[in-house]
Amino acid sequence: MEYPLFLSKIFWMSIKVWCAMRAACGWRGAMLKTVTERGQELDPVEQLEHLLASHAAEVDRIQVEAARRLTGPGLLWEFPGAVIDVSAADPDADRLAELWNRRAREVLDAVGWTDERLICRRFQGGINLAISAPMDQLHSAVLAAQVAWHRCACDLLGLAALPFDALIGDLKLCMAQEANPALCALITAATSRGVDILSDDDDVSLGQGAGSQTWSVQNVPAPQDVEWANLHDIPVAMITGTNGKTTTTRLCAAIARAADKIAGLTTTDVVQVGDDILDRGDYSGPGGARMLLRDPRVEIAFLEVARGGILRRGLATRRASVAIVTNISKDHLGEYGVTTLADLAEAKFAVTRAVMEGGVCVLNADDPNVVEAAARVNSPIWWFSLDPASPQIKQARISGQPCAFLDQDALTFCNGTDEPWSVNIRDVPITLEGAARHNIYNALAAMCACAALNISPEAIQSGLAGFSSDTNDNPGRFNQFDFNGARLFVDYAHNPDAIAAVCDALAQVPAQRRFILLSQPGDRSDQNIHDATAAALRFQPDHIVVAEISDYLRGRALEEVPRLIEEAASDCGKDPEDITRVRSPAEGVELILQQAQPGDLVLLLVLSDRECVFKLLAGN
Repeated sequence: MEYPLFLSKIFWMSIKVWCAMRAACGWRGAMLKTVTERGQELDPVEQLEHLLASHAAEVDRIQVEAARRLTGPGLLWEFPGAVIDVSAADPDADRLAELWNRRAREVLDAVGWTDERLICRRFQGGINLAISAPMDQLHSAVLAAQVAWHRCACDLLGLAALPFDALIGDLKLCMAQEANPALCALITAATSRGVDILSDDDDVSLGQGAGSQTWSVQNVPAPQDVEWANLHDIPVAMITGTNGKTTTTRLCAAIARAADKIAGLTTTDVVQVGDDILDRGDYSGPGGARMLLRDPRVEIAFLEVARGGILRRGLATRRASVAIVTNISKDHLGEYGVTTLADLAEAKFAVTRAVMEGGVCVLNADDPNVVEAAARVNSPIWWFSLDPASPQIKQARISGQPCAFLDQDALTFCNGTDEPWSVNIRDVPITLEGAARHNIYNALAAMCACAALNISPEAIQSGLAGFSSDTNDNPGRFNQFDFNGARLFVDYAHNPDAIAAVCDALAQVPAQRRFILLSQPGDRSDQNIHDATAAALRFQPDHIVVAEISDYLRGRALEEVPRLIEEAASDCGKDPEDITRVRSPAEGVELILQQAQPGDLVLLLVLSDRECVFKLLAGN
């Protein structure tokens, strides 16, 4: 959609631009002329570029990210709309909250969105500013947020704002171009019938999976022309958390297949229906969820939900049967207003907003961050824990609420009414006979979720028993290989908690010598890299191979991250003579394979070059 140049180019999301207006006394007229004589005038952004340098210093304390659409429930609330993230000191954030409440309300009322909402969310070092909007007007919502922001910025800096009536007039023109009354009517009809509706820039669909039908967004049917009797939702589970999302998602799908269901799943690797891979890539956001939920073969769906998708756009559906939160630990802090563990928990718990009436939330009772955030959950909670005496498990059993826990060597599920049933931990391959505690948690979460989706105990037991830590069932997660009498494990773990979980499990495995391959992405802080290295030393390695991952530099110089890993290992007591640096994970694997002997144990923490590493191992 093409918007008037007046709106689409001049609303830069930085206060530096608005400060430049101070020097642009004659620019406003030139800008308006550009609207009417679009092809003859120089781009107004280009006219402003030379004005910025002399005015940037006085506003460096505030930085603004580009406004973005919110298409579903997320960190802030459950409404569609638009959000702007502002980094600012506390006094400026206080003032911006006051201004946003006034200026955003003026814009919403002026365009006729009197029933829409606005919100300010303070975070450490800044503030999120958002408005809600009709689902068919989300591009216009971004522009409306930019208009409101422009007026806030001018107020903050003491500048004259651009003419409000002109801004609103052009904004209404954008709204008229974008409006899709047929889509709004269909949303209303679907909501009243309790049927899911998914829409994006290209398509709109009603129902989910085997009960769905899809149309072009430009050819939306009238409600009376829809065969509603053929449309329905399917059981859907959303799986989020810092660690364990992908394994739990795959494990749930394996259990559903054991129940003779056509299961669909989305993960950071694929979108898959049964054995059919629709596409490869990171599909842990709303785009992957819509792709899967529009496939008419799918009878039950498991959606991995990552932090990034929640924060950038929101969730794809508001009609999930189950939401799982595996755990909350430090990872990816510092983006979209998520700067603390409490912020991260708030973001992850957005999945609980998508649970429809009659659904449940499956939560980790052993994670204090999860337990604290659970106080704000409205749906019934099914807890899981490694401790049958944990307060949440004890209370669940007293009140007759379903739960799952580890009871000595048995993964046990109580439905609150009947006798508990269990599966021996030695019959669940991914637990490594109990050594892999992180996978015990994943198995317990999957038990709860699948029981909530009305899958039988027999199918759950069969699915758990048939799911292995190999490259077919769970690629990149605790995959075991045998080479020259040595045991090799490949894992994607890359944050301190995940690395610690894997290393704690393998520290219990006897070995002649221990080799570990380490690497870290460049966007991690120095402290995070140090903590990840310290966690890796829980493996008790005799030899450490540090790999550069050049496609994950993310702002750092070559060799900077390997140097930090080596320094951290030395700080933790490792002899530099036992540390070797290589240029890539693949080179590190080749070096270790050359040295591995019978009885050795090897852990390859592979974030990059995974396919190449798997080919090397398969070839050997």
